[in-house]
Amino acid sequence: MQTINILENRYSPFNAFKVFDSSSFENKKRGAELLEQLQVTLDLEKLLNIFAIEAAKYVDFSGLYFKHGSIRKAIRGSRSARNEHQFELKLNNEFIGMLTYAVNSPINHTNSKILNQLHQYLLYPLRNAIEYHRAMQLAMQDGLTGLGNRRYFDEQLRRAMHHANRHRSHVGLVVCDLNKFKAVNDTHGHAVGDQVLVNFADALRASIRDSDSLFRFGGDEFAVLVENATEQSLTLIKHRINQASDNDALLAKYQVSCALGTSLMNRADNEQSLFERADQALYHEKMGMPHHLSLVEA
Repeated sequence: MQTINILENRYSPFNAFKVFDSSSFENKKRGAELLEQLQVTLDLEKLLNIFAIEAAKYVDFSGLYFKHGSIRKAIRGSRSARNEHQFELKLNNEFIGMLTYAVNSPINHTNSKILNQLHQYLLYPLRNAIEYHRAMQLAMQDGLTGLGNRRYFDEQLRRAMHHANRHRSHVGLVVCDLNKFKAVNDTHGHAVGDQVLVNFADALRASIRDSDSLFRFGGDEFAVLVENATEQSLTLIKHRINQASDNDALLAKYQVSCALGTSLMNRADNEQSLFERADQALYHEKMGMPHHLSLVEA
């Protein structure tokens, strides 16, 4: 993967301003070319990377960050700098998001005007990418709990293991299901059962790090994907989940507890083998059988 080293790009404020401030044929041609490039993708990260390559020809920055609600994206190779300059992006008074440039010196009026002109080419493609991102999130989300669904889990596990193999780190899994959940559903009805699932999902959220991901497969089956994992971090997350679920008043009222199984990636693992070990550990816990984590280095 190519890293954008935008610190090495140098620009002439006069020439850049002249190019984008004029109404010349060349200016329109460059704008049309940029817009054409931006319209080839609905992926937010790719879109920002394409835009950054163009913007870096005129303004010197070391990082570019986009924020819209819960959406947080950055270009490849972004690094912090001494200063930040933010631009609020709007399209016909509709808020599109906040674009932040990490810069080592303040952006002057001329360069700020250049960026504002460049942003005009970004607005429509960016809005389309945001809508696509939202649609994909809904397709990958469990409707009841708001956690990722099984399809999203498979995708994220594949991505995380690929990243871990490249960087010599480890992925961990925690799989969970609820004890006595069927009895609650049968006795008290699905409305109560659904609230139990929502409360347990909240207990999971309270137990993990920002870098971890949560999923519900359906029924009362859940999973936690832990990146940069160790045996210690998996043990700690497991302890926190048990504690959070024990402290939940609704789960306590219906005497619902959770069973947990964990596995830590080794270099021979694929997605299936890593999951199967966690699932086997879950089975052992439910049956009251001893089990342990193992880490085998390739």
